[in-house]
Amino acid sequence: MNDDSPLGDARSRIDALDEQIQTLIAERAGVALDVARIKQAQGRSDFYRPEREIEVLRRVAERNDGPLDNATISRLMREIMSACLALESPLKVAYLGPEGTYTQAAVYKHFGHAVTAVPMAAIDEIFREVEAGNAEFGVVPVENSTEGVVSHTLDQLVGSSLSICGEVALAVHHHLLSHAGGLGEVKRVVAHAQSLAQCRKWLDGNMPGVVREAVASNGQAARTVAGESRAAAIAGRAASEFYELPMLASNIEDEPNNTTRFLVLGKQKVPATGNDMTSILVAIRNSPGMLHRLLTPAAEAGVDLARIESRPSRRQAWDYNFFIDVEGHVEEARVRKVLESIESQAAMLKVLGSYPRAVERDDTQAEYSQNTSANNRK
Repeated sequence: MNDDSPLGDARSRIDALDEQIQTLIAERAGVALDVARIKQAQGRSDFYRPEREIEVLRRVAERNDGPLDNATISRLMREIMSACLALESPLKVAYLGPEGTYTQAAVYKHFGHAVTAVPMAAIDEIFREVEAGNAEFGVVPVENSTEGVVSHTLDQLVGSSLSICGEVALAVHHHLLSHAGGLGEVKRVVAHAQSLAQCRKWLDGNMPGVVREAVASNGQAARTVAGESRAAAIAGRAASEFYELPMLASNIEDEPNNTTRFLVLGKQKVPATGNDMTSILVAIRNSPGMLHRLLTPAAEAGVDLARIESRPSRRQAWDYNFFIDVEGHVEEARVRKVLESIESQAAMLKVLGSYPRAVERDDTQAEYSQNTSANNRK
């Protein structure tokens, strides 16, 4: 085939565009270094600005005319921003480890792969790592669309000085990973308790009688069975790649729209973006109708309450804390007025953080593995 063919012309255009893209990325990185020098001269350390990044990603989605979908083009832009930010000041982000967990995937989805992701053994350790300044941010799971809230995260928020700086919505697809030759050879399935629950029907129908073992995370499950031939782990594609575990079965979750929401924790307060969420913790006095009286001002002001969860306060029996997500930012007058009304009647109100809503709260992008090449997807 000669170079004058239509295919040759198309390839030449691609080569020219690749050169332009590379030049523009290098130019962007140079400007990022200029930003770093300006901030250093001003004595500022806020190199990562959640509200700025979400603004960029929203504009990317707004001007996207295809053929790539919003999730794909946003992911590409996120990686460019991540690499440029690493030139300014590399970020260290603590997450629920070990390697290969969905929380690690949430880190990469939110921050890109140019951060240093630090695995921690438990959720409370993530809080301590950020509070101590050993990591700039932490990422923790807070709720799943199938199994509900992650109580350990809510309990840690009660006494923590950290603020919620962002959120990540990650579509979760479970795979059965094992060196076994087939389902009939598996004698034990290892996974996080919530993952076992999310795959209960599939396990009942395809592996009845097989022992199920709950562990702290799906990454730990994959690491546990990596050296065995009669055990299987329920985990994501990233764990399959990292621990070199073949997939015996894919997408075994009972609900195809299974999504987990994660919180980004840090020490900074995030300015309003125009599409924000405010999370609060409320302790109420134990009297009839008190919760209704607390929430009425929000309805009257037209402020939506996106979520309400209760947890035992541990102060006394039948005494509860309420975790409430309020649509809007604490800097907005209407939100501030509602919070002031709630605080006037509550025993205690704590603002856990105002932060940008995820660009893709209903994201259907399947998985963020450490190797996002199409050649590694089945």
